[in-house]
Amino acid sequence: MEKYNLEKFISGCTQLNVSLSDRQTEQFVAYYELLSEWNSFMNLTAITEFDEVVTKHFIDSISLIKAVDLTKELSVIDVGTGAGFPGIPLKIAFPDLKIALLDSLNKRVKFLNEVIDTLKLKNIDAFHGRAEDAAKSLDLRENFDLCVSRAVANLSTLSEYCLPFVKTGGFFISYKSEKVMEEKDAAKRAVSILGGEFFKQVEFTLPDSDIYRNLFIIQKKKNTPKKYPRKAGLPSKEPIK
Repeated sequence: MEKYNLEKFISGCTQLNVSLSDRQTEQFVAYYELLSEWNSFMNLTAITEFDEVVTKHFIDSISLIKAVDLTKELSVIDVGTGAGFPGIPLKIAFPDLKIALLDSLNKRVKFLNEVIDTLKLKNIDAFHGRAEDAAKSLDLRENFDLCVSRAVANLSTLSEYCLPFVKTGGFFISYKSEKVMEEKDAAKRAVSILGGEFFKQVEFTLPDSDIYRNLFIIQKKKNTPKKYPRKAGLPSKEPIK
């Protein structure tokens, strides 16, 4: 712990009104060390310096608190989680969340399970699969209060990946780094077809940085038609228009 300057991390959390115990801070440090270790032999992230990981991965992930009350016992699925962002930071910071991590690359899922075991996290599971296939599973489909994704894709495509996992009345929240108003307008029909409705968006800069963040919040109003998501590859190649 002594070899890391935690002031920026603690300051960022404080500005988000998030208070971490010593144990939670230790878990974040252990997560960073596992990320660095595994990143030496597989591509998990291009961001490797501790301060950058703190801002661009840890603080960014938990900034979701600006859009939704994460202190409740919510079920959350993180679609396209990659190295575990935002799902694992959310679980560490808000232990009452029940988290599912979904990724299409099996070796990343092995990393996620190593993190879960090492940090002794409970009520969190990592799944290997594509969103298009996983959303057909009765165990996962329309089973979550909240779906989150930092995956890089247009909002129409992301909505097809994510809204099928959300219960009626629940929310899909997409982390975006641009203003993307045109993208929002282009996705309106897709969101409606998939059973959703734009609820609001929350814009801010990450604490102690000039990094812009835009959280698009879509509420699930009705069940997603069974034909969605379409077969693997189609949502990205031919977004609903």
